[in-house]
Amino acid sequence: MLRFASPVYLLLLLLIPYLVYRYRRQSGVIGPLVFSDVRRITRALGISDSSSAAVPIRHRARTLLFVLRTLMIILVIIALARPQSELITEEVITHGVDILLLVDISGSMELIDQPFGGDRDRLSITKEVVRDFIKGRENDRIGLVVYAGEAYTRSPLTVDYGILTSFLEKTEIGDVTEEGTAIGLAIATGLSRIRHTEAKNKVMVLITDGQNNRGEITPVDAAKMAEKLGIKIYTIGVGTSGPVFARYKSFFGPELRRVQGEEVDEKTLREVADTTGGKYFRALDREGLEAIFQEISSLEKSEIETKGHRRFQELFPYALVPALLLFLLEIILANTRLRKLP
Repeated sequence: MLRFASPVYLLLLLLIPYLVYRYRRQSGVIGPLVFSDVRRITRALGISDSSSAAVPIRHRARTLLFVLRTLMIILVIIALARPQSELITEEVITHGVDILLLVDISGSMELIDQPFGGDRDRLSITKEVVRDFIKGRENDRIGLVVYAGEAYTRSPLTVDYGILTSFLEKTEIGDVTEEGTAIGLAIATGLSRIRHTEAKNKVMVLITDGQNNRGEITPVDAAKMAEKLGIKIYTIGVGTSGPVFARYKSFFGPELRRVQGEEVDEKTLREVADTTGGKYFRALDREGLEAIFQEISSLEKSEIETKGHRRFQELFPYALVPALLLFLLEIILANTRLRKLP
């Protein structure tokens, strides 16, 4: 789209017809003398017939100087009016989600639940699924809190997924020496990390295979605090109910023994999620856990905002440069081929 930043200068174009009229009038006042036969005069002056014919041609060619000057004036006026082309650019602004992962690393997460992970323990499977979830996110800050009988921040909120994944992979059973499962304390620890961030959407994803049995803060009370702060909590209960296997060291080496697994407190986890506007999930196997994280990822999408900005590119050089060239051409012709003799 073309526009003029100073269109008032275009009014000067009204002078062009006046300049043309004035030039034509001056050309008509000083006209050539008309003779019925000029051959005698040219012979008396010693001028050949061919050169006498060239005189009016050269005279008419001087009109070119006026044309060049007129075009130059028109181009200068256009340049003064500042022609501009409009450019519309788009700015893409992404608003990421702050996601804090609360991962249970209590002793029960070392149990081998064959329907859940085959011959691998619950924590190993959980870490792999969480790692894939982290890699699938974009523009989001993600942090990691691990807990057992106590809770501590393993990684603050960050967009450096490489470092975060490294912290996750190095997380092991026993990193928290206090035994037990302090779900309420884990939520409270997460709230202290995420409550003051500037993100529009703040989410915590809590993973556990047991029940809250440590800490002075109950999960429901912690959830009420999260609800007041506008922080959503998704809770995930992992593992199946019934007999599971635990690794023991014996005289003959490591062996698996069947033990009774701890029941997931689904009622409390569901109440925590409902209180904050989140959702409770139960993962009975690896595929189920992967599907859960895929659903969470679809529910908590980053917002993409597009803003249009109008910019204008100056085009006056495209008129000014030709005007200068025409001016130089007029000077050259006026002093060479079309020079006017006194």
